[in-house]
Amino acid sequence: MRPLPVADPGTPELRSAWRFIGWLMARQRASVLLGILWGCGWMIAQALVPAAIGAAVDALAAKNTSAFTLDCMAVLGLGAATAVTGVLRHRRVVANFLDAAYRIIQLISAHAARLGNTLARLLSTGEVISVGTADVEAVGGAIDMTGRGSGAIAALVVVAVILLSRSVPLGLVVLIGGPVMTALVGALLRPLHRRQQAYRGLQGQLASRAADIVAGLRVLRGIGGEAAFSARYRDQSQDLRHTGVHVARTESFLFSAEILLPGMFVTAATWIAAHYALHRAITPGQLVTFYAYTSFLALPLATLTEAADKLVRGHVGADRVIAILRLRPDITDPASPAREPGPGAALHDPVSGMTAAAGEFIGLAAADPGEAAELADRIGRYLPGTDPAGAVLGGVPVADLPVATVRSRILVAANDAHLFAGRLDEQLAGARPATERTTLAALSAASAHDVVEAVPGGLGGHLAARGRTLSGGQAQRLRLARALLAEPEVLVLVEPTSAVDAHTEARIASGLREARRNRTTVVVSNSPLLLDLADRVLFLRDGRVDAEGTHAELLSASPAYASAVTRGEP
Repeated sequence: MRPLPVADPGTPELRSAWRFIGWLMARQRASVLLGILWGCGWMIAQALVPAAIGAAVDALAAKNTSAFTLDCMAVLGLGAATAVTGVLRHRRVVANFLDAAYRIIQLISAHAARLGNTLARLLSTGEVISVGTADVEAVGGAIDMTGRGSGAIAALVVVAVILLSRSVPLGLVVLIGGPVMTALVGALLRPLHRRQQAYRGLQGQLASRAADIVAGLRVLRGIGGEAAFSARYRDQSQDLRHTGVHVARTESFLFSAEILLPGMFVTAATWIAAHYALHRAITPGQLVTFYAYTSFLALPLATLTEAADKLVRGHVGADRVIAILRLRPDITDPASPAREPGPGAALHDPVSGMTAAAGEFIGLAAADPGEAAELADRIGRYLPGTDPAGAVLGGVPVADLPVATVRSRILVAANDAHLFAGRLDEQLAGARPATERTTLAALSAASAHDVVEAVPGGLGGHLAARGRTLSGGQAQRLRLARALLAEPEVLVLVEPTSAVDAHTEARIASGLREARRNRTTVVVSNSPLLLDLADRVLFLRDGRVDAEGTHAELLSASPAYASAVTRGEP
């Protein structure tokens, strides 16, 4: 099979789960129609075989050699047609499944990027992963069934026509009995639907709890909470197990019904056909045809039951997917965006009184680190709303600029920024192309050469997700190097050296100043080593700039500043 092209997700229909599934099918309309075509051809070819065999039996009984030979050739041709259409159908429905699954993953990934911090606030990581795996597969499975499901319906129609042409009563048995059997099995689908929804919800919650425990295991051990959290996880996993047992019990009834009900139907239909044959109402060949059809009908009926089950699962999965896609970010573009200021614009925050001229290296210390972090979020427009008192870039409130414009010009590099898995050089550069020389220069400024050596393969080596194979200081220096490689017009660094020793911090301080020469930089930190290299230091207290000057000037002029940056030490 040729590789699938990258799908264009487009704009999905989110009014209901069925509309969303329909939207996915419409995006690959030609491929879905081909799957239905080959599925119908595959099932119809099989449905015609019993009729051809019955005709051959009658021809043999009448000693009509030529007719018998033609009927045998027809059986052979139908077998070949079944093989060919079966292969084509399978290839097409697998392609449809993969297209739908990857399209959903693209939608979720793109929407997660738009949501930003909003997603982390509203949904846990485990829930998003659960939707991106099990639910995506369920929706793809529902689309996968379009080929076989349509073929099953087409086969039932063909069989009904053939049987009605042979015997109206026997044809009615099929027309009435088939849907009745399917309806009886379908009666089990509603409770299965409810239990599957409950099970999927608990599964997502348990995955989230597991992720939280693993992420905070060191902290839990330190405070003695490991046993308590383990007990909660154990209790929640038992709830999930009980719910899973209920789901499995309903599924076992469904699977049993898929065998029992069609079996009962085959027995009844065969008995009726035999009764007609004894009274010479049908020929021996027709008796063989009716018997073969009662056995064959187990396939399309079971397929329809499976299709109903997968449609239910797909509906549950689609509901959970569109629940994520319906989330809206806290931060949105203004209704009437302002004109973007030119390059080299000054940055001002009227709430705190902070001002950074173009190309200035500012140190920002605070009596309360939380207030400094809030200021950094306000500068980068990470706080919701369009408060006119927010930060101003070149005389234009950042709240009046498109979010993409703010993100491209102002980078707030938080201390806990995510490190992604992949080639180290690619993860450092991101979407911005970077040469080996510029990458090494950024690593040197962040004093992170030893980090490259710690990754097997160096810059071409694989970085684990979240940098879990690195120490806290190594991961922090990689984040700093990545921020420097982005080369934003305004860079806001929040505690960029909190996890490194004093010697490394001194090297970073000098390298950072050189790397950001002539570009606006705001370093949020109470580290004397960083503050001593700043053009100006602003001291934030009670949310306002309380003092400003060089580090040396503030040490003597502001006792509060001296206490904050020296931690009360003389």
